Amino acid sequence: MKRIFPGYYIVAASCVVQATYLGAFFSFGILFPAFEAEFGWNRETISGAASLNFLIMGVSVILLGRLTDRIGPRWVLALASAVYGLGYLLLSQTHAVWHLYLFFGVLAGISIGADDVCTLSTVARWFVKRRGLITGIVKSGAGVGQSLMPIGVAILIVTFGWRTACVVIGLSLLAMVLVSLMLKRDPALLGLQPDGVELAPNDATELNSATAIPEHGISLREALKTHQLWLLCIGKFADFYCLMTIVIHIVPHGIDEGLAPAAAARILAIIGIVSIIGRIAVGTLSDRFGSKRAIQACFSLLFASFVFLQWLDNPNLLFVFAVVYGIAHGGFFTATSPSVAEYFGTRSHGVIFGTLVFCGTLGGVISPVLAGRFFDTTGSYDVPFLILTAFSVIGFAVISQLRPLAVASDHA
Repeated sequence: MKRIFPGYYIVAASCVVQATYLGAFFSFGILFPAFEAEFGWNRETISGAASLNFLIMGVSVILLGRLTDRIGPRWVLALASAVYGLGYLLLSQTHAVWHLYLFFGVLAGISIGADDVCTLSTVARWFVKRRGLITGIVKSGAGVGQSLMPIGVAILIVTFGWRTACVVIGLSLLAMVLVSLMLKRDPALLGLQPDGVELAPNDATELNSATAIPEHGISLREALKTHQLWLLCIGKFADFYCLMTIVIHIVPHGIDEGLAPAAAARILAIIGIVSIIGRIAVGTLSDRFGSKRAIQACFSLLFASFVFLQWLDNPNLLFVFAVVYGIAHGGFFTATSPSVAEYFGTRSHGVIFGTLVFCGTLGGVISPVLAGRFFDTTGSYDVPFLILTAFSVIGFAVISQLRPLAVASDHA
């Protein structure tokens, strides 16, 4: 009987990691009202911890990507899971603002970048023919975690308090240390080629390192000389600017508009559920038409959702917004990894992917704090939402300039 391709086990493990990591991150927005009520902190202050988290992640993710390229994802992700879990366990003991910034901003920020760079760079090496679809399936795990964990955290907060909720999140992250041990850098380690093609016996016996089968692609240094990388970086800045504003502020906005806290939390849940559709659809679209078209489709949906967000006058319509936005949200997180492989190959996939994420995090660092400041100053999110609409147009225009590399992607 033909054995199951080990790559599918890696896909399953990656889904679990994605669900837990992203579920934990998105749950931070559920803690906003608790911090406001207990400590009297304003939204700009609380948002600052999320911005610091993104800044630290952006710096660390490049290093994590290079480590993943060189030593593989297993130990990188295991260490990151331990640090991430510790951050949430310590967050449960928060009594001062600097605790919030240290435990969530720094500790969680150092580790959360391992989520995408370890899982997506790994599956990009294990699959070629259906790389977009497989990436979408892995990122669907993030959608599941994003939709279920915030609801669970909200229930924990109501029943046991926010400190207990943080402990539960921390223990869930520590469990990812074991799950991460299932990941292997590439199929060459098992005498296989991508997509489950077995090597000839003579070739398989000679495999003793991840470099036994040369990987195609260009280095980060070469990629930095191309306009393709910089266009993708600008596009990633634009989409992260938009996504992080919504992730951090949509629940407080829903409460301001008249929704009960539990109902407002369901907005994130709907975004998470619908994002699963977006992740699969955009992954398939990327396989068929290329990552450029896939990213353009995401920016188009993002624009439509923001126009609707500024038009709606009934808080219940926020759930409709969540459906349209959720597709784009999931799609962006799926399209990035295949775009790196498509334009630059897989030889330095981790570090190039990390560079894109770093540029995205710059947008993610700025946007929550700016949105919080505008709200604290004006009492509304009108200006932040208008800025998001502008960025969705800018992102579409920039990505439209992408062209294939003049140098073949298999250049070594």
